Amino acid sequence: MSSTSSVAIVVPNWNGMDSLATCLDSLLAQTFPARIIVVENGSTDGSLAFLEQNYPQVELVVNQTNLGFAGGVNAGIRKSIADGDDFVALFNNDAVADKDWLRHLVEDLEAHAEAGIATCKLLDSQRTHVDSTGDIYTIWGLPYPRGRGEEVSDKYDALVEVFGASGGASLYRTRMLQEIGLFDEDFFAYYEDVDISFRAQLAGWKVRYVPTALAYHQIGATSSKIKGFTTYQTMKNYPWLLWKNAPASLLIRILPRFTVAHGMFMVSALTRGQGWPALKGFGKSVLLFPKKLGERWNIQRQRKVSSAYIWSIMTHELPPNAHKLRRLFYGSKQS
Repeated sequence: MSSTSSVAIVVPNWNGMDSLATCLDSLLAQTFPARIIVVENGSTDGSLAFLEQNYPQVELVVNQTNLGFAGGVNAGIRKSIADGDDFVALFNNDAVADKDWLRHLVEDLEAHAEAGIATCKLLDSQRTHVDSTGDIYTIWGLPYPRGRGEEVSDKYDALVEVFGASGGASLYRTRMLQEIGLFDEDFFAYYEDVDISFRAQLAGWKVRYVPTALAYHQIGATSSKIKGFTTYQTMKNYPWLLWKNAPASLLIRILPRFTVAHGMFMVSALTRGQGWPALKGFGKSVLLFPKKLGERWNIQRQRKVSSAYIWSIMTHELPPNAHKLRRLFYGSKQS
């Protein structure tokens, strides 16, 4: 299939020099031609010098401080849009792409004008278990990666529409991004990809899962460098997903469930010695609540689909790893 589409791949990097070479080598070997933009996000491990010395063909956007995943990729996306690209792919610096990864994603979006995002089959670095086959959003207000932790099989070999896409290895239509806006930089990291997928769905765009597009991810390689980081970001960002994006009729239905779930996450964090990051995260979430209400007004004003449609693409089960919630609501048979 011939194509005239222009594509850039944006790779955000913060202190990821150890994994950059394998990541970039896999992207430079893609069978679909694309420019590669590395956003150097305030690294202190020599990443910038390494890139300048070893990858002169890679375009660089240099941030003086770490703007997180959201702020980092936005800097690259802005460059891609300014350069007139039709699509922009995002790719984690601790991941490796199959040589046909990009080609399969581009061909799918080219064939489906109603779709704004295409996501891939993302496996762990050992290629034995699933990391993500798209993102799920539940009627509990809880997102999770579809298939995470399951052994690799043919279970996720069907090309389907999904709720959302993993920001770690997905392709975005730039026209859609110009319409709905870029990633919410207040999220910094975690669930900003669910947020932008939610906004895309509300604006009438579809998200497609393309199983023939393969990539492999070293799970948690970046977040594990900062103690309490995951807890802080989760407690901060979960409420924003709901407050910003859920249509009013759904917000009323989801909020009671979400309040119970979020409260249990707080208790769990306290028992794990993560109470301070959890409290800080929730405090920051509340502090920016007025700002998110303003963003909500704009998002809902531009909504093009019905509440019933959004409800239909949500999952009506708890996440598989929400063990305590499952026992609370479904009894001892759930684990």
